[in-house]
Amino acid sequence: MKPTQTLHNLGQSLWLDNITRDLLNSGTLKRYIDELSVTGLTSNPTIFDHALKNSAAYDAAIREELAKGKTGEALFFDLALDDLTRAADLFRPIHDRTNGVDGWVSLEVSPLLAHDTVSTIAAAKELSARAGRPNLFIKIPGTKEGLPAIEEAIFAGVPVNVTLLFSREHYVAAAEAYLRGVERRMAAGLNPQVGSVASMFISRWDVAVADKIPEALHNRLGIAIAGRTYKAYVEVMRNPRWQRAYNAGARPQRLLWASTGTKDPKASDILYIKALASPFTVNTMPEETLKALADHCELGKIMAANGGGCEKVLAVFAKAGIKVDGLAAQLQDEGAISFVKSWNELLAVIASKSAALKQAA
Repeated sequence: MKPTQTLHNLGQSLWLDNITRDLLNSGTLKRYIDELSVTGLTSNPTIFDHALKNSAAYDAAIREELAKGKTGEALFFDLALDDLTRAADLFRPIHDRTNGVDGWVSLEVSPLLAHDTVSTIAAAKELSARAGRPNLFIKIPGTKEGLPAIEEAIFAGVPVNVTLLFSREHYVAAAEAYLRGVERRMAAGLNPQVGSVASMFISRWDVAVADKIPEALHNRLGIAIAGRTYKAYVEVMRNPRWQRAYNAGARPQRLLWASTGTKDPKASDILYIKALASPFTVNTMPEETLKALADHCELGKIMAANGGGCEKVLAVFAKAGIKVDGLAAQLQDEGAISFVKSWNELLAVIASKSAALKQAA
């Protein structure tokens, strides 16, 4: 049995952290679904930036959009929705078979809105309506300004992938925002079943501290933070307030492991995949990590529900001068800035391609 199937059988969903038109047109995404147990997909501005920059597959669609008078951000969202609705349709049988637990794809609101609550809410509602697919998440960052937007989107019935979470505290705040939205639906007599995942970024922790710690501690911080968060996740699902919502028909918000590609060339290419094997979670992994996983033979132990020895590891990092609370805030801010940078680069690529295509016409 392939390790991808083993992980799936454990109860963890394998999602691809990538989307390109070439993946769709070549049938590669369908093959990953059929052969590697892939049951969902995520995207972000960086992924789309690379997709448009490195492929001519979008040129014909860009020409059509230009003919309609579309430019910039409006043109991009048309292209992205084309890709993601096609992907959503590929995953729709999984979504139907699992009663909406799995088979999701994700589209992010403009990163320029990360600190604009009102505009984020409006964008989430509009993009969800335009997609017209029950298995498409709108990604909203778990920033201070994003949290009320998450609550409002859930209340409006918009499925949400909460992104840019870096700590247990970030996760709990996102979970609370989701639950508030669900409880408001219950109070209003609405169906409380609105899908959501909470995306915890892992590998960026280890990149951030690599040059500040002894080599013996390399590649251990992200996994320890994940253990602490997983313990909180298990406790959230056991909380009576949440269980009352489940009893009314709500679904748990699943924890999603993001940024799980290994960045250290000295470490195993499936370092985070093995360490984060855990039931009722999602691991969204880059394409190369997915392929590496398929080539391995064993996975090892599943995560401990009590966090294992994560607090002991974190205590060692504290002694080494690493202040995780401050670093979590820094990583979230840097993540938001990074997505803005990718967003601006993406729009620049669209503008450049548009100009070249107009000139060639």
